[in-house]
Amino acid sequence: MFEEEMHRRPGPVGSGPGGFAPAALADWSEDTLKAYVEALKAEIARAEAAIAARAAQRAAADAFFRKP
Repeated sequence: MFEEEMHRRPGPVGSGPGGFAPAALADWSEDTLKAYVEALKAEIARAEAAIAARAAQRAAADAFFRKP
């Protein structure tokens, strides 16, 4: 079961740091670049929200299992 889950999980895409592959931007228009930057900002915000949710969940678990 664990191996099946690992195959279904989406992972980082690309070959750069953390799986991120930078796009070739030289031929993009200014409007396209601005839209790309906005999309990246939205993705960063989504990732930061996921990190915050995991930190809150860990803090709640730590508080629950803490010895008195």
